Parts: sequence; C-alpha cells; structure tokens
Amino acid sequence: MKFDVKAFALTCGLIWGFGLFVLTWWIIAFDGPTGEATFIGRVYRGYAISPTGSFVGLAWGFFDGSIGGAIFAWLYNFLASGRER
Repeated sequence: MKFDVKAFALTCGLIWGFGLFVLTWWIIAFDGPTGEATFIGRVYRGYAISPTGSFVGLAWGFFDGSIGGAIFAWLYNFLASGRER
C-alpha cells in the first residue's frame, strides 16, 4: 500500500493548521489574549496568543504540516517499495 503524497500532505497541513488555530482560540477563551512569548511563537514568526496570531498560526501550521506530511508520505512510500522487492 502506498500513500498519495499530495493528499497526505494536504491532510496533515489542514489538521496541524486548524489544530493550532483552535488551540489558540481555546486559550484565548479561558485565559484571554496574552503578549507572552511561547515556544511556538519562537518557531513560527508572528504567532502569538491573540486573534491575529491565530490566523498567523493557521498559515504557518498549514505550511509546516504540509511539508512534514509530504516528507513522511514520500519516505513511507520509499521504504515500502524497498520491502516489496
């Protein structure tokens, strides 16, 4: 069985991007927007726990998740094809 690299990359990007978006709004709902630097904010430039930061996190998460998903699917397909031989 092989993965469709494009579909897997899109799925990973959507899950990671929307996951970060929802998590940001969850924190805003319970703790309010903060100006504190977070670890994710250090990795994703422009991200903060704020309404604007949630959209920045959505974009960065989609981009990062898509690349990570594509690499994972390609590597899986590469290793799976080696086992079939």
